[in-house]
Amino acid sequence: MTTQRYFDTKTEQGLLRLSIVTTSTLSVLGVTAGLMAGSITIIFDSLYEMADAVMTLMALAVSNLVTASGAGRLKPSLARHFTMGFSHLEPMVVALNGFMLVCASGYALMLAAGSLLSGGRELELGYAIAYAAVFFCAQFGMALLILRRNREIGSALLAIDAKSWLMAAAMTFALLPAFGFGLLVQGTPWQWMEPYIDPAVLGVICLIVLPLPIGTIRKAMSEILLVTPPELKRQVDEVARDVSARHGFTHYCANVATVGRENQIELYFLAPPQAPARRLEEWDALRDEIAAALGEDPHRWLSVSFTADPAWLPAFRDSAPSASPARQARCLN
Repeated sequence: MTTQRYFDTKTEQGLLRLSIVTTSTLSVLGVTAGLMAGSITIIFDSLYEMADAVMTLMALAVSNLVTASGAGRLKPSLARHFTMGFSHLEPMVVALNGFMLVCASGYALMLAAGSLLSGGRELELGYAIAYAAVFFCAQFGMALLILRRNREIGSALLAIDAKSWLMAAAMTFALLPAFGFGLLVQGTPWQWMEPYIDPAVLGVICLIVLPLPIGTIRKAMSEILLVTPPELKRQVDEVARDVSARHGFTHYCANVATVGRENQIELYFLAPPQAPARRLEEWDALRDEIAAALGEDPHRWLSVSFTADPAWLPAFRDSAPSASPARQARCLN
């Protein structure tokens, strides 16, 4: 595979690879710059980048698995053990990434508080300002690139990666006025403030960054817990009610969840006892009609079942107490 294809910015995997290489390079250079400048803020910023590179590597692995599964290119051993696919791994990676950002920011906030209480730190402001200017341009450029490309790709993994780049760029940008202020106060009665600039800026950045991943974590946890999305449920209910009315089904139930990029939909339709028999081709045509009514979705997992036995629908369990538990489907209308 050529370098151009390996880092193809029009694909999810190519963007994630580019993000990993860029993040790793910046983190190594940043730790060096932080040690030279004597800045715990710069060191934290660089370690934050390094942790993000690890998480992006995990996101790339999940993306490769999901893509290979959808294209039927999985190794036989993986296909045998993961017959339901890998979409469930996406929200796990996103949630873990969010938790790591929160933990890293909380720890850095404690470091900043300790440094402030112990009298601050002396800085090499020239190195610090050069670092902030160069790294901000690189981080903000990566964020814009991923955001623009992801408008067409629509990847949750790229969305969280772009948010991480924006957060890193915001943290770096905040250093410029702070370190500039440090230069201005040198040789003035305010010079006593200079040692406190670095930990104070780190503390402010952490307070801003801490709540940012909360929304992402909440959404990822709702997908892990299979919380039903209201909008998707309403759409599925509308289609199911219309199909029931036009084809004479007496009841339906729908189980709906969004997991990563995949919408998982299970539909059960109850036919009346004396319903006319239909050929298999007719049932398949009805499934195609339902899929078309739900709209195009290459990542959808759709299962449609038809039955004349109420025991398959839990709404009728009380009227069919002898039904086998294996024939009792879950359903919440």
